[in-house]
Amino acid sequence: MADAVLETERLVLRRFTESDADDLVALNGDPDVMRYLTGGVPTPRAEVLEFLRRHLDHPELGVLAAEDRAGTFLGWLSLLVRPDERPGHAELGYRLTRACWGRGYATEGAKALVHRGFTEQGLDRVYAETMVVNTGSRRVMEKAGLKQVRIFHLDWAHPIDGSEHGEVEYALTRQEWEAPGG
Repeated sequence: MADAVLETERLVLRRFTESDADDLVALNGDPDVMRYLTGGVPTPRAEVLEFLRRHLDHPELGVLAAEDRAGTFLGWLSLLVRPDERPGHAELGYRLTRACWGRGYATEGAKALVHRGFTEQGLDRVYAETMVVNTGSRRVMEKAGLKQVRIFHLDWAHPIDGSEHGEVEYALTRQEWEAPGG
């Protein structure tokens, strides 16, 4: 698996290729996958292809295609250091196909990215955000070792169901991660 950037027991995280286009369009077209992002509205193909082009042109952005050991596309995971963030901070993210939900792939990939962030990238803090009502994503964050930090409210131009409850931020610092039992 020459393209692999990171491997776990069951996952291969790799750079995107042009052949991922249809899988990404399908992922972003699934109303259940997009429920807490767009209210279930599919992302237009042109926007998905722009996302893919951006990650082909700038693979250092930290968004990696996820597949199982058999080569089946599962979605993507990311650990993004954003230019507007404090140095040493990175945002954990993931978007996986509905077919692999509940099988531990998101947690497995998230744990591997957190480990890499603290051991190889010199990060001081990893955080993630989701809607308060997105209990599945919140469970992944907790299983990856992140703890709830705050609930906050955003002013959405087009609110989706559940947004009235707000957003939640989870985080894990290097100190917490290194602590016994961390």
